[in-house]
Amino acid sequence: MVLSRIWSAFIIIAILVAGIKYISSDHYKSIFNDMVVGKNGDTIRIAAKNITELPANIQNELAKKPNFSNGNINYKINSSTQKTEIYRIQKTDGIIATSDVAVTICLKLIGIICLFMGFMSIAEKAGGINLLSRFIQPFFTNLFPEIPKNHPAFGHMLMNFSANLLGLDNAATPFGLKAMESLQTLNPNKETASNSQIMFLCLHAGGMTLIPVSIIALRASAKSLNPTDIFLPCMIATFAATTAAMIIVSIYQKINLFRPIILMYVGGISGIIALLVVYLVGLNKAELDSFSSALSNGLILFIFLAIILGAIYKKINIFDAFIDGAKEGFSTSVRIIPYLVGMLIAISLLRTSGVFEVVIDGMKSLANMVAVDTRFVDGLPTALIRPLSGSGARGMMMDAMNTFGADSFQGKLAAVMQGSSDTTFYVIAVYFGAVAVKNTRYTIVAMLLADLVGIITAIALAYFLF
Repeated sequence: MVLSRIWSAFIIIAILVAGIKYISSDHYKSIFNDMVVGKNGDTIRIAAKNITELPANIQNELAKKPNFSNGNINYKINSSTQKTEIYRIQKTDGIIATSDVAVTICLKLIGIICLFMGFMSIAEKAGGINLLSRFIQPFFTNLFPEIPKNHPAFGHMLMNFSANLLGLDNAATPFGLKAMESLQTLNPNKETASNSQIMFLCLHAGGMTLIPVSIIALRASAKSLNPTDIFLPCMIATFAATTAAMIIVSIYQKINLFRPIILMYVGGISGIIALLVVYLVGLNKAELDSFSSALSNGLILFIFLAIILGAIYKKINIFDAFIDGAKEGFSTSVRIIPYLVGMLIAISLLRTSGVFEVVIDGMKSLANMVAVDTRFVDGLPTALIRPLSGSGARGMMMDAMNTFGADSFQGKLAAVMQGSSDTTFYVIAVYFGAVAVKNTRYTIVAMLLADLVGIITAIALAYFLF
């Protein structure tokens, strides 16, 4: 019900904001067209005017240089006609193109999900998932009291968290979907999220990652002098968001986090991560890339090898087990298409209507009114869009680095914010859609609160370190 109301609110707010822009400004007379059939990168021609017809401040800027941008509106003097062309560039797809993108995303997922769920099927039949379940069970039985002992869901969740930690997004998704399906078998009300599903999804969305490889690569492409200097704050921010998710959900579910076994496991995991951080901080970009690649990809191959050897030992039909899992992965990929289409078109409407710009401009005005350092506001677009769109947030991060510089405070903050949270609404649409859960209860609230903790931590670390 909560998700339904939020989804409806997204659409209503987007259309209302677009209507106000259409009525109040000549620059947005094609905004409805943009929202429906527009495409990312389209040039929307607004007008061609003599320079004398423009406001004095625009004339002054054009006197300095022939191209000038004022927010989303661009002005360019045409040397052949001597008129000033007024236009804007669409920054995201309309709902028609977005629907195609949503289906394309799912189609690209099919192969990956079939691959990993195929190996997961072998591991289950060979007893590997039960082995992992017994290893993590003392800790997880306290966080997930509704799950019976030795249930394979423990192993599936551990695989998902491990893949997330190592930045293996392609592996994390199929492992997570398999975990949700395992948890759904224990769910007494199939259309309502169970406590275990909510705890799992919130911990997953905390997005704890050891090495933010993609962000480091983007900073390097933006010519940062030290692209790896956001590694430690990203690690701390994602740890804070994940811890906040665990605490928030535990409060909802009345779970006592001060039990010795929980403190022991959390302390042990934190210690191992701390040792890795100490080692990784001393590496340069090339060494960090090499270590990350070797650890991540090497671990995948090691897991595959261990699964095959275990299956040979157990004398199961390995290829048939793989095919059974791959078939299940195919069905799951197709099943999530409607949920992803629905969520992405609502996000598209928010972006093309300019809702985010209104919110960001309002926050800048508020920061100026209370006379605080407003530099952090220029990094907020990344944080605000991140829960809705990973690619959109990545674009905002690159825009901040291009505008202020990759090594500027704003550029570094945007990079840390990109790595401090997950795409909350995408995760909800895909994971709950895969098991046909309609009532998400307090999942969205808990996940957004965890995102907020990650954002606040990122801002605090940026002011402290940068």
